[in-house]
Amino acid sequence: MKKLLVFILPAMLMTACVDSLDDYNIDEKKASSVPAVTLFSSAQKEFTDAIVTPNVNENNFRLYMQQWTTTTYLDEPRYNMTARLIPLNLWSSIYKDVLSDLNEAKKIISEDAILTPAVKTNQLAQVEIMEVMAWSVLVNTFGNVPYSEALDADNSLPKYDDAKTIYDDLLTRLSGALSNIDASAGGFGDGDLFYSGNVAQWKKLGNSLMLKLALVIADSDEAKAKSLVAAAAPNVFTSNADNAAFPYISSPPNYNPVSANLNSLFTSRQDFIPTSVLIDYMNELSDPRRAEFFTTVNGEYKGGEYGFTNTYSAFSHISDKIIDPTLEGIVMDYAEVEFMLAEAVERGFITGDAAMHYEKGVTASITYWGGSAEDASAYLAQPGVAYETAGANYKEKIGMQIWLAYFNRGWDSWLTWRRLDYPQIKAPVVTGLDLKLPVRLIYPHNEPNLNGDNYAVAAQAMGGDLATNKLWWDKF
Repeated sequence: MKKLLVFILPAMLMTACVDSLDDYNIDEKKASSVPAVTLFSSAQKEFTDAIVTPNVNENNFRLYMQQWTTTTYLDEPRYNMTARLIPLNLWSSIYKDVLSDLNEAKKIISEDAILTPAVKTNQLAQVEIMEVMAWSVLVNTFGNVPYSEALDADNSLPKYDDAKTIYDDLLTRLSGALSNIDASAGGFGDGDLFYSGNVAQWKKLGNSLMLKLALVIADSDEAKAKSLVAAAAPNVFTSNADNAAFPYISSPPNYNPVSANLNSLFTSRQDFIPTSVLIDYMNELSDPRRAEFFTTVNGEYKGGEYGFTNTYSAFSHISDKIIDPTLEGIVMDYAEVEFMLAEAVERGFITGDAAMHYEKGVTASITYWGGSAEDASAYLAQPGVAYETAGANYKEKIGMQIWLAYFNRGWDSWLTWRRLDYPQIKAPVVTGLDLKLPVRLIYPHNEPNLNGDNYAVAAQAMGGDLATNKLWWDKF
């Protein structure tokens, strides 16, 4: 009897601690639910990763903008989008890793009965700003995309919405989010990896984003663009301290993805070098950022030939500063805001001094990378840089300098190049190929099979699923 009790009593004690045998199947080391702040933080990182990475399977915009080129593999600088899963990987990153997390975070916040109303409103506004940013990348990369029926687990065949209709809705959503932010109340606290809980900075980020998105449509809807720019301009970034950036750390998986692809600590590959297109132009201007961007070869800055094979050891490389795993990932910065304000003045959207904003943009870029205000002044004194003499029109003046400032931000450079048409880069001339610079990404290769009918309608509406078909706002 005693032996029987030895076995029965422990079993009784174990079952008394649980409500049912199903409790034994719970893995206590893995979370069964995720708080909204975790989803928000994850979305910030995944979005930054998608925009910052130079991985040829996902983000080739530095190549398209001829800031970087390759040494061996030529499909990417020759605009081949089918040899790799480039469109699919960017598409999936934004939909699955960013928008899905933000969408779920929004549901959790809305249902949270503990949050104070002001904090809840701020968190929802911050999520909305992030969502608008992510959606704008999709719609300004592909054109028509699934939107109104997207992110619905019960609908595996979402329709593609018209890109302009999406864009107008994004601008409305962003305006609403900005009007809801209360800088005196809290937000995500330390879970906000851009601003460490500083809600006032989100007001600046949202307005800076509005300035950017409004200028995208300036050639297609001038009246709307002017109204939005005028409202946003007084509330945008005012220094590099306002920059929206992700704080990468030294070890995987939370290191800067540039280092994952270029730093010898993490890879033995030698795929990327800066181009002669960029370096020759910077050499002409004795640009003080060269030492921050590149290494030297025999004491000189030397770029490779874009679109052709290059011997890695014969050319400058991307600098140690840029391939540092802890280099922050910029999502939006003060320099670009000042260049956009200069453009807004030139377009008559706001009053002010375009040259002053241009000079602030140049200075902000140089000082961000480690140069001094004196370096910037000397640089701006050159006829090839001074606003009055740098180009034939404001698009050339601003377009060339923002291209340099965007050296490590390929997607944003590509977006602005399509608007301003500067620099006037040309596709490589290759025997047997008719290469043209892409002005959109083609849709993921699996969309015709997975969502064929809706894909066909979207492609037809844009004149075909071609990388050379301009988006609705790209008028010139």
